This record gives sequence, C-alpha cells and structure tokens, in this order.
Amino acid sequence: MSELAFIDRLKAITTHPAARGLVDDVAMMPFGRHKLVMTHDMMVEGVHFLRDADPADVAWKLVAVNLSDLASKGAKPLGILLGYGRTSGDQWDAAFVEGLKQAIDRFAVPLLGGDTVAMGEDAPRTFGLTAIGEAKGHIVPSRSNAKPGHAVYVTGNIGDAWAGLQIASGLLRSPDIDVTASLLKAHTRPMPRLEEGRILSNLVSSMMDVSDGLLIDASRIAEASGVKIEIDLAEIPLSKQFQSLVGDDREARIKAASGGDDYQLLLTASPGSVLPIPLTCVGTCRPGSGLALHSHGEGLELPEHLGFLHA
Repeated sequence: MSELAFIDRLKAITTHPAARGLVDDVAMMPFGRHKLVMTHDMMVEGVHFLRDADPADVAWKLVAVNLSDLASKGAKPLGILLGYGRTSGDQWDAAFVEGLKQAIDRFAVPLLGGDTVAMGEDAPRTFGLTAIGEAKGHIVPSRSNAKPGHAVYVTGNIGDAWAGLQIASGLLRSPDIDVTASLLKAHTRPMPRLEEGRILSNLVSSMMDVSDGLLIDASRIAEASGVKIEIDLAEIPLSKQFQSLVGDDREARIKAASGGDDYQLLLTASPGSVLPIPLTCVGTCRPGSGLALHSHGEGLELPEHLGFLHA
C-alpha cells in the first residue's frame, strides 16, 4: 500500500473538523478566542538524513521542519513534544540533545515532553516531533483557497538545500569554500519563515511550505483548490551560490524546482493584494486542474519527478 493509499484510508475515519480533512499541513482547533495549530513530522535515518549526518544538525532540522508548517499558517510556536527512537551511541545522543537545545533557544520554543523508546542497535534512528502553535486573531490559511487569476509567490531562494544535499552526498563539489558552506547550511540548518508567515497569513488565499519540492507542492495547492497552476521556470529565484555550482540553465532550474527541503513559503494571492515582504512571483492560477510549466513563454513538459514522494 502506498503512502497516499494509506492516507486515503485514514481520511475515512478522520471526521473531526480540526483535521482539515487531512489535506493540509496542520490541524487547527479553536481554543477560546484563539486557534491551536498542530503538526507532526518524522525523520528516519537513511531516508530523511544521511547516516553520517551531524546529530546536532539532525535535531535542528527536526525542529525546523515542524516549525515551518506552523510558519505556513502564521502561527506562533508554543511548544514541542519529542519522540526519540534510541539505537546505540551515547555521544550521538548527547550531540543530538545539544543540537535540540540550539534549536529551541534559537526559535524560542520550549520542549514540553515526549517519549523515548529503544529501537535496537541495527535499527535506523527514527524521530518524531509534534509542534503546537497559536494563531491569534487572524486567518489560518489552507491549501484550498487559490482562485483563477491569483498569482503564485515564493519567499527566498529555491534549490540551495538540494545543492547542499548533493555536496553532503559527495555528488557535487565546489572549489569555493564559502559556496560549499552556504549550500550545506541550507541543507542541514533550514530556517522556518515564522515572521514572514505571520505577516502574510491575513493577506494570502493559500499558503504552505516548500518541503518536497516547489513543483510537487504547487501541484498540491492546485489539487486542493481546484485550479491549474502555471509555473514560470525562468522566474524561480536561484541564489548566486546555487548558480555557481549547478548552473542557471533549464536543467539546473528543474533540479532546483523539484529538489525539495527549501522550507520557503509558497503562497497565492489576488492581484490587488499588497504583500509587504520581499517575494518572487513564479506563476499564475488558471481555470482547470493540475500543473503546467513554461519558460520565457515556451510551454515545457513536466519532469518525470516533480519532487520527493514517500513510498
């Protein structure tokens, strides 16, 4: 059974409105005058991080990817709960805790509790984290309100984390130490766009974070909203570091757009919206369904892989 088929079975028994039909990044539950926003993500060794990854970086990323979901809803983090699957290695565990401390200090989010379990020495390290946030007095944007005519925007640059993974995996190498360090940091220490999310939450029609890849995540907004999203490959923002290592041609841009792990915000907004932070317009919503790709006015075939898909 594929992940999507399993989720479809879960949808049949998920009836509480807070779950948003399991088609959004978070659950959202009214709590007095406020709204509690909750999310949970897991990371597995060999799937979501390399076996030789720095444990402190793994801990940081576990926190950051969950807070990124809160950011896409404009929510302020209130606390986190950790699920820790221990294997072996006291030094590894100690380094993980140090990285966890760095993350909770940096993002001012307390560790409230959780659970640990022994996995066995040969098991892959496996972690889960639940993040709880508060949305006070504003709309909690979903994936499902994009309309024909709305523009598609992203924050920041796309592709740096993918390039960093290629460096960490030994598949790419740059002679420039600064380029290497910058791209590796994008992969190992992502920064959730919490402040940007809070600013944008009342101004957008839909919003999510770019976790699996710009193209596949745009297709998810298109599906949830019942629109067709056209992405302009030429407008996807690339950093100078990415361009120096990977290039700026069509192939390089496809890699950036499908690579994933960017944790930037992907959003749609009506043409008249005034969005008070730097954004790049990368596409348009049209009547119809699905995803389309073009560059400089030329229609392109979609790549075989739009982004990261779980088995």
